[in-house]
Parts: sequence; C-alpha cells; structure tokens
Amino acid sequence: MAARRKIVILGAAGRDFHNFNVLYRDDPSVEVVAFTAGQIPGIAWRRYPPSLSGPLYPGGIPIMEEDQLEYLVKAHRVEAALFAYSDVSHLEVMHLASRALATGADFLLAGPERTMLASSKPVIAVSAVRTGCGKSQVTRYLAQLLKARGRKVAVMRHPMPYGDLDKEAVQRFATREDLMLADCTIEEREEYEPHLADGSVVFAGIDTARVLAAAQAEAEVILWDGGHNDFPFIKPTLHIVLVDALRPDQTNTHHPGEAVLRMAKVIVVAKADATTPEQAEAAAFAAHRLNNKAAIVNGYSPVVLDDPAAVEGKRVLVVEDGPTLTHGGMAYGAGAVAVRRLKGTVLIDPRESAPYNIQAIFEKYPHIGPVLPALGYSALQRSDLRTTIEDSRAEVVVSATPMDLAALLALRKPVVRARYQFAESGAEPSLAAILDEFARRNGL
Repeated sequence: MAARRKIVILGAAGRDFHNFNVLYRDDPSVEVVAFTAGQIPGIAWRRYPPSLSGPLYPGGIPIMEEDQLEYLVKAHRVEAALFAYSDVSHLEVMHLASRALATGADFLLAGPERTMLASSKPVIAVSAVRTGCGKSQVTRYLAQLLKARGRKVAVMRHPMPYGDLDKEAVQRFATREDLMLADCTIEEREEYEPHLADGSVVFAGIDTARVLAAAQAEAEVILWDGGHNDFPFIKPTLHIVLVDALRPDQTNTHHPGEAVLRMAKVIVVAKADATTPEQAEAAAFAAHRLNNKAAIVNGYSPVVLDDPAAVEGKRVLVVEDGPTLTHGGMAYGAGAVAVRRLKGTVLIDPRESAPYNIQAIFEKYPHIGPVLPALGYSALQRSDLRTTIEDSRAEVVVSATPMDLAALLALRKPVVRARYQFAESGAEPSLAAILDEFARRNGL
C-alpha cells in the first residue's frame, strides 16, 4: 500500500474541520496528522474525536497550538500545510506560508468549488469582506421578508465549535433554553440569539453535511449566515457580500474577504448612514473595482438605545460585539456611536477595572478604544468580563452586543441595550427588490 501523504490543517475551529470532513476524512491517500489552532483562545490541546474523524482515524486527531507548526512538519514528515481560517490579513497569510515553506512543506488553500456542499433547497448566502460588517442583520432582514411571503426559513450559521466536539456535530437552536443546554459561548449567543428573537431556527455544527440535511428537512429556503469573512460552506443560489462604509480601504486587504467580494452577485455597502456620503461612495467604488458585475446596494444600520434618558449625562461603560473589535480590527462599535450622540456622557475605559485575562486581550489588540469587547469563550473569561463591568466607575452600562448580556452575567449595574437592524437606504436597487426577483426565479 502506498504511503499516505501527510498534511497539517491550520485552523480556528470551523473552516478547518469542514475542509477535513469534505476533503480528507474518507481519503485513504491522505493522513491529517494534526490541526493547529490560532485566533481563538483556549481551543488547542483537544482532539478532533473519532466520532467525527471517521474510521481512518480511530484515535481522532490532535489539535495543537499554531506555534507548533514547524515541530509537527519535522516530527511527522508533513508534506503540506493547509490554511483554513478567515479574516487574516494577506500579509499574515504569507507569513504563515513562509513558515511552512521554510520547513520544505507545501502551503495550500482549498477553494470554494471543492469545499461548498450542494443543497436541494435554494440558498441565500451572506458573506463579508471583514468581520463586523453586519452580516447577521442582513440575514435577519432577508428572513423577515421571506417569512412575510409565508416561506419556511432555516438559518445555517458558520460553526463555532469551541466546547465538547462530540456534542457539537449537529446543533439546532429554537429557544434561549437551547443555548443554555448547549453551554454556548458569548460569541455563539451574539450570533444565535437575535435570530431566535425573530422566530427563526438556527442550525450549526461541525458536520456540515448532516447540519444541511437537518435544515433542508424543515425549510424551503436556507439562509447561510457566514462567519468572519469566510466564503460559504454551502453553494449559494444567491451570494450577497457586505463591505463596510466605515472601512472603505479594507475591501482587498484580508483573506478570504477579497475572494468573497470577487464571488458576489450582490454587494451591500453596509453602515452607509454611519459615515459621510463620500466615504460610502469610496467603499462602493473600491468594491466595484474588484467586481463590476455585481449589483451594489446601499444599506443602513441605525442604532437605537432602549432608554437614552438613562444614559445621558452619565459615566458609561460600553460593551461591544467581541469579534468586531478583535478580529474585525474596529476601535469601537455601535454602542460607542450611540453614546457619543448624547450630551454629557463620559466613556469609562474598561482597562481601569479589567483583570489580567481581559488586560491581555487589550494588549493583544491595542487598536481597541475605551470600550469592552464581549469576550466569553470560557467560564473564566465570562467571570472576568463581569468583574470588569461591576468594578468599573460606570454608573450605567450600554450593551451593544446582540445577545442579552445582563441576563447571562446577572449584572447589578443598570444596563441599557443598543440595538441595530438593517434598513434600506431608499435608493435603487433595494435588497427587497433583489429578493423579490430571487423568489420569482426560484418559485417562492
């Protein structure tokens, strides 16, 4: 029997597992000797379990820290390293490539055609060039329009398997109690809770083929709500890609966001109401330069505070969506925007009260402004997040994370939520009109 080609998959608990399942799990000519874990804290030193790795891997597959790459290549005579995660600058991708090439190994990228699964139902996929553009807002808007037509919709979410991998092969969430039972992280709740609040069922999990089968059994239309700036795991019938009017210079700076933009059938310039018309036009022009065949839609993202009077004139600690600040590279988000519109408010810097583990996040991402990313990949991190909030000098907390942070952390300080939804700009073409055409062509 010929020797199996040995591969290491560089990942972050999502795309890496999907690529393995689709490309290598049943391929006797390839042996994946390890995954490496980057980007997300605390997900290394586990094993991809035998229940998911299949009969060719009866002992599962180790998950190592990414700094072990050179050791793994030398120790196992690895021939290739496959890069399989998202929202990484082109420069950083090539630094990783250089590390792999310096060991003598190949450096690989797996493309959409080999890794996207086909669906028996129409699929609308929502992607973006960067984390934090507003994909889930657009997905929720599309779900509302489709449900208004009387259609059954299933939301498939890019997986976030940060816990017990055996239990996260196929996940279905219909209520907040389902999130509790699954011990979801704050990052998962940020993505799932708003869909549940709108009455949509969310499907997620590691084994995409089984997740897709479960979603298809319940729905007439699949909505793929992408993670970070990755391309879809499911082949889209209609592919919508967001660019951020606040970051017009980042349409072609990160992988695989540039590739995703070039794939788009529809481009949404998100948050066009949060900046100047000139900046929104710059984002549209940059997107058009890379993809001149896609329709371009201007989208708004109005931010509304539940109780502005409770915030005005107060010392305020703002909690923002976590990945938007960290992986997304934003200094602040919707919460800070809403607070700064009010008179007499003072932003309290969370660094003043942050324990060591939260301080480490600020050191790792020094671009973050005087706001607190809602990080909660572990119980310890959630506890430290609560400590940072409760020990701060703030009189009130503005929570701009999409999930109910006050309920999860049982906060004593008063909390006012900042909410934001997708809204049409009033210009043509509208996303609603594009959806009408999609529905007509697909018998919906």
